[in-house]
Amino acid sequence: MSKFVDQICKLGARRIALISLGPVGCIPARALLPSAPIDKCYGKMNRMVKNYNVGLENLVKRIPIKYPSSFAVYGAVYKTVQNFRANPQSYGFSDVTNACCGDGTLGGALQCAQADFPPYGSNFFHHPTGRFTNGRTVADFISQFIGIPLQRPFLEAQLELVNGSRKEYPSNGINFASAGSGVLSTTNQDLGVTQIQDQIQQFKTLVQQNHITKKQIQQSLFFFESGSNDIFSYFYPFDAPTLTPDAYVQAMLAQGTNFVDQICKLGARRIALFSLGPVGCVPARTLLPGAPIDKCYGKMNKMVKNYNMGLESLVKIIPTKYPGSFAVFGDVYKIVQIFKANPKRYDATNACCGDGTLGGLLQCGKEGYKICAKPNEYLFWDYFHPSEHTYNLISKALWNGIHTRIRPINLKTLANMTLTQH
Repeated sequence: MSKFVDQICKLGARRIALISLGPVGCIPARALLPSAPIDKCYGKMNRMVKNYNVGLENLVKRIPIKYPSSFAVYGAVYKTVQNFRANPQSYGFSDVTNACCGDGTLGGALQCAQADFPPYGSNFFHHPTGRFTNGRTVADFISQFIGIPLQRPFLEAQLELVNGSRKEYPSNGINFASAGSGVLSTTNQDLGVTQIQDQIQQFKTLVQQNHITKKQIQQSLFFFESGSNDIFSYFYPFDAPTLTPDAYVQAMLAQGTNFVDQICKLGARRIALFSLGPVGCVPARTLLPGAPIDKCYGKMNKMVKNYNMGLESLVKIIPTKYPGSFAVFGDVYKIVQIFKANPKRYDATNACCGDGTLGGLLQCGKEGYKICAKPNEYLFWDYFHPSEHTYNLISKALWNGIHTRIRPINLKTLANMTLTQH
């Protein structure tokens, strides 16, 4: 730090403010550290912080002597924050211990579900869009196959209506998905996600307010792909499960059935349920205690397969329960396993963007991340999500693939077929 001050002063700096560190030992992320206390701040860490801050303040006193005509001040952020912690209500705080956005103990074990920073989106949009990949997703590719513009997120379109930059909701469809959400309302509820029930309510509001016509609803394709976050969370060490794996999967399927019932009652007629991919193979499994590094996590993939079987059974029920409707099952699990069976063409193990073992210990874009030179050669973009190239291959298999990829018909046939009105 002294070197930093010397260099900027020699370059002409005269008004310098050195800001102390806050009580780093009190941040919720200390929950990730072995031996760090949960019920109080981490004393060893704060002792180092205080020593550093004392040195900073001494440096402030020396600057005007060493560099005449300069002036320096010391900002005691540590003391300021400690005042907040000692008198939270006086400063408008209701909680000075837990993170507002996060999950696990103190909300410090998992970050908010966001991908609004580089290098997300870098290979197609050339800027972050909120998509957890380097470009387009399945919904984007299918839209391009159909020949329509990419869907806007619901909240984005709603904001444009409010500020007057848009006169009506887009006619080419809307994306209600929320990164990090699950089938179960309890999944990642502290990460700022929009739960699936709220997503359905958003759609219902558009229907009830006549922003979408009955004809538009009946001609639209409805995609459902959810559950990866639920199953991964089941194994997360900070969220001890209260249900057996089978009971947990059944609870997920009950919510999936509820989703289908609600959209069908609102007029949905062309429904595609996409299976989960092999979640037990994502690089982020390195974060889980007991998960193997040299192979996929068998226990996790077993739950995935059971859930996928239930989804396919649901697909067969839909036309009977809702005459005039048609449903297909996209076997994403099998599609991805085909990629994994050809390791010479793809790196199907490591994340292109991240760091640590398998690239699974650090989110892409966070300080210290590393990125591969050829994302198209990687199955995974980051520690949990596929690359754009993987999404493209999955999309092609779903759009015009054979029965082993999507059944009983593919999306291209579903989009163009005539359905009997009921």
